[in-house]
This record gives sequence, structure tokens and C-alpha cells, in this order.
Amino acid sequence: MSGIKQIDGVFTAADARYAIVASRFNSFIVEQLVQGALDALKRHGVKDENITVVRVPGAAELPLVCQKLAASKKQDAVIALGAVIRGATYHFEVVAGESAKGLSQVALAAGIPVINGVLTTESIEQSIERAGTKAGNKGADAAMAAIEMLSVLKQIG
Repeated sequence: MSGIKQIDGVFTAADARYAIVASRFNSFIVEQLVQGALDALKRHGVKDENITVVRVPGAAELPLVCQKLAASKKQDAVIALGAVIRGATYHFEVVAGESAKGLSQVALAAGIPVINGVLTTESIEQSIERAGTKAGNKGADAAMAAIEMLSVLKQIG
């Protein structure tokens, strides 16, 4: 690979500003995701004063608040956290799909990382596994993705 430039993200984030937008729906799961994200950010040097946590009613409301935060230019990255658990109706597909689509659109329009940390699971048990038990904490994973993306974007210029 001589002569090929390779860009990899690094996990230093001390001076960056992060917003975590968390849904209150399924809060018993989402709060564990928030704690995981906060822990990951702090472990990588982010100071409390560089973290803002915003609560919204549910996953469907995440994109709008993320858009406002990204447009404010006060945040370097936004992390969206929620839990959409399949029920007996089509509502699961609508909320999960529209939330994901909206978050992607916000990231592309704003040009900053908007990380989708919304769990979309078949059961409460699967959500619990992803919020700090068997499958790790997806909130922490989302925070790590935000740190890495900031690094990659900074290197690209």
C-alpha cells in the first residue's frame, strides 16, 4: 500500500462539543443508552461542559431536534438515542424508518456527524441486551462513532 493515503479515525475528543438527544419513550432502556454514551465520551476526555443532553418525547421527534442542534453550530456532533420495540401494529416500521431517514437527512444537510443510536428491536429482551448487558451498550457505541467520525472529517478537511 505504499503511496496510498489512508485516513482512519482516532478516538481523542477532548475539545469537541457533543449533543445527546434522547427519547423519553421506553426510558427504562434509553436511560441506559444515555449513561453508556456519557461514559464513553468522558472516558475519551470530553468535559461535562462540552456535553448537552436534550430529551424528546419519542424516536419520531429525534430528527427535528437534531436538525435544530446541528444548525445552531454549537455542536460538533449529535448523538440520537431511542428504543423502538416491535409491537402488534405497523407503527414500529413507520417510527423506525422515518426516524432513521430523518437522522440521515440531517447529517447530510448539516455536514456534521449525526449518529443514529436508536435501537430497533423485536422485543424488550433484545433492547435490554443492547443497553448494557449481553450485546454491550449501543449508546456507548454511538458515542464512539461520533468521536471517530469527527476525527475522519477533520482529517479530510
